[in-house]
Amino acid sequence: MNLKQLSQILGLSQTTVSRALNGYPEVNEETRMRVQAAAAKHGYRPNARAKGLATGRSMVIGHVIPSSSRHEMVNPIFGDFVAGAVKKYAEHGYDMMFTNADDTSIEDAYRSLFQRGAVDGVVLQGPKVNEPRIEVLTRMQVPFIVHGRSTGVSVPYDWIDVNNKSSFLRATRFLIDLGHRRIALINGLEDMDFAQRRRDGYLEALKQAGLSPDPALMRSAEMTEVYGHHETRDMLRLDDPPTAILTSSMISAIGVRRALDEAGLKMGRDVSVIAHDDDLSYLKNGQDVPIFTATRSSVRHAGELAAEMLIERIRAPHDPAKTRLLEAELVVGGSTGPAPNRF
Repeated sequence: MNLKQLSQILGLSQTTVSRALNGYPEVNEETRMRVQAAAAKHGYRPNARAKGLATGRSMVIGHVIPSSSRHEMVNPIFGDFVAGAVKKYAEHGYDMMFTNADDTSIEDAYRSLFQRGAVDGVVLQGPKVNEPRIEVLTRMQVPFIVHGRSTGVSVPYDWIDVNNKSSFLRATRFLIDLGHRRIALINGLEDMDFAQRRRDGYLEALKQAGLSPDPALMRSAEMTEVYGHHETRDMLRLDDPPTAILTSSMISAIGVRRALDEAGLKMGRDVSVIAHDDDLSYLKNGQDVPIFTATRSSVRHAGELAAEMLIERIRAPHDPAKTRLLEAELVVGGSTGPAPNRF
């Protein structure tokens, strides 16, 4: 089935059918729905190259990976986000391209992509508290969306983010309600915006409960299993160790559990643990009963929504900036319990 054959079945011009399938606003909704239904019925999928020639677009979305963040390619969180985004790209006839850029030449990398027509838009992931890439792309006036937010950027831009502060405020309160007073935070790198917001939620909950934060219980680094293991091992050696640990990643939480096992402690009885981002395709939090109590927000779903928002931006580049804030669900598993009585 090609465009000409589909047009003949519908009794419409090829131009009208093409515009209906590509979301052009001048095609009325009734016609658009009829064309889409016929395309689905007859198994018609537009050729991406031909579609690009017809629309003047490359039909490609770019993901630029800074050199310092190439490890993200093997991170299951990054993988789930991309899997969700790719699903939506395909539905709209888009392909995806990864490219790498030196940290000192990010602007050159973006400018090259758009000037040679390689991509129609880009997804920016892992924004820092003061993220220079947002201002670069805004100045270039090109379509982009940010997975996350940047506290230090004042210009309007499209973003989708989970409510990190609210999630960690709620998780910390949950531990406080269980009687815990020595609550540790194993956070991500705190020049990253998500990590700063999570720390703010944690500190706000402590403040509301009249508890003073202990710097010895607040750790920040790249969220690996080894990091979770080492920081937990070190904190368990303190004169007054934590009775609960709040960690920013399922990956780090696995390291926390390993350190507790090595110390002869039982997670949920001797030390409570709460993880974040437990809804991952290849790193499941148990099956029927969650292993970890966790703040859950589907990264794959966020990828789908981000892709939809970016495609909307490509089609309507002058629309006002759009934002989407997702709330995380607190899922209670076997890793939390009442604070132990140490006296």
